[in-house]
Amino acid sequence: RGAAVKPLNEEAAAELGAELLGEALVFGVGGLCLYLEYLRQAGQSRRREEHLEQTLAHLRQGLEQLQRDLDQLRAQ
Repeated sequence: RGAAVKPLNEEAAAELGAELLGEALVFGVGGLCLYLEYLRQAGQSRRREEHLEQTLAHLRQGLEQLQRDLDQLRAQ
């Protein structure tokens, strides 16, 4: 059958519990750092995309204005 497990004394149990709590805390902080970095990168990417869209819209407006000017010059 299974092996017999002898009970821990109070000091060993407290030490193992503290070690487990410390490991869980380190794991939690690491996971939180990864999540926050993901949010930062996503926001930065979104801002970059918005800036590119604004630049493209501005360039399109400029091109349309130049096309109108060219059409006027050709009509003269």
